[in-house]
Amino acid sequence: MNIVELLLLPLLAVILLTIPVIAIIRNRKGGKVAKRAFLFNLCGFFAVLALAIILPIGGFISADAVEAAETAVNSNAGLGYIAAALATGLGSIGCGIAVGSAAPAAIGAVAEEPKSFSKSLIFVALGEGVALYGFLISFIILNSL
Repeated sequence: MNIVELLLLPLLAVILLTIPVIAIIRNRKGGKVAKRAFLFNLCGFFAVLALAIILPIGGFISADAVEAAETAVNSNAGLGYIAAALATGLGSIGCGIAVGSAAPAAIGAVAEEPKSFSKSLIFVALGEGVALYGFLISFIILNSL
């Protein structure tokens, strides 16, 4: 099997499994039609899973790849990457929550009293600072790896 078949077979399986769900969403059908499509999708998933177990495709991993994987597992770099991703992701989520609640309040305050623009801008910028701090921490973590 060449690389095209290795990429196209899983993609084809995923497309075939999602067709009933897409049909339900597009047609907005409910009741028996949705239940039948869901059961068909579930049976198709388990059929593909059974075929993957019965007809395994192996021999794609060489000994060099196994040694490289063992070296990567034994190093602490993976935990550092996870920590950097968490710092950036959670900082961005916190920023979105803060700006999502501060910005509408700031717009309302500026609409009522235009002199409060600078105070409102400070509160919105403080919320955005959370994402910058998360990015800065992840940058420091990645530099230390």
